[in-house]
Amino acid sequence: MNYVEYTFSAPSSDVQHDMLGAMLSGIGFESFMDEADAFKAYCPVNVRDDAAVAELLLEAAFSDISLLRVEELPDKDWNEVWEASYAPVVVDERCRVRAPFHETDPMFRYDLVIEPKMSFGTANHETTAQIIKLMLDTDFHNKDVLDMGSGTAVLAILAKKTGAARVVAIDNDEWAYRNAFTNVTLNGIDDIEIVLGDALSIGDAHYDIILANINRNILLRDMKYYVEALRPGGRIFFSGFYDEDLNSIGAEAQRLGLHLERHLSRNGWVAAEFVR
Repeated sequence: MNYVEYTFSAPSSDVQHDMLGAMLSGIGFESFMDEADAFKAYCPVNVRDDAAVAELLLEAAFSDISLLRVEELPDKDWNEVWEASYAPVVVDERCRVRAPFHETDPMFRYDLVIEPKMSFGTANHETTAQIIKLMLDTDFHNKDVLDMGSGTAVLAILAKKTGAARVVAIDNDEWAYRNAFTNVTLNGIDDIEIVLGDALSIGDAHYDIILANINRNILLRDMKYYVEALRPGGRIFFSGFYDEDLNSIGAEAQRLGLHLERHLSRNGWVAAEFVR
């Protein structure tokens, strides 16, 4: 079957990346590929709908996304192309995030398997990679952990593999919810609680560590719920925002009784750790 390749400008965050892929999948796109400065999407030529793509890009959430070019491609083995182009992500030489078609590598202490459907949440983006780096330097042994906005559950899986006791992963996207079950199974884990919901789904539970790789606006809106669920002395990791947003994130965190412990920054993106 012949496919059409749509090349978009690169999404500005994991959230925008995932949302764009999810909405494109709803209009017939079957696979996606990240490049350094672009996001590529592929659909069979017989379901091509340029008008639907144009309408999608009118959404406010994609105001900074541009369609750069559209090209019809010859028939080929697309699974082979995808596997050849998708490389594992290595963080701090201790953790590797790979797809099921990659071989295991014993040199890494943590070798996480994530089914790269639409290439979401696979640590390719700075926000995910940086929060993983912070996690690798944190003691998770016997801690109760909440992964808020969990996506593929990659952070929840790492928390469990680093010794966490109870781990809960919450996301409001049904695709992410379903995919999280797949990834938990791929990693040989059977006791992560996966929840379809939002911050209100936290309920009365309390945690020692909370992970929230979302975006600035949601972090500011829902931070009060996270802090209420964080035990005294607990740690909370925020990511998904820019360097210039750290002041506003830090100010709200301080107002709620948190103090900034450390943060990382790369290519304008920040991951930060706060302590209650």
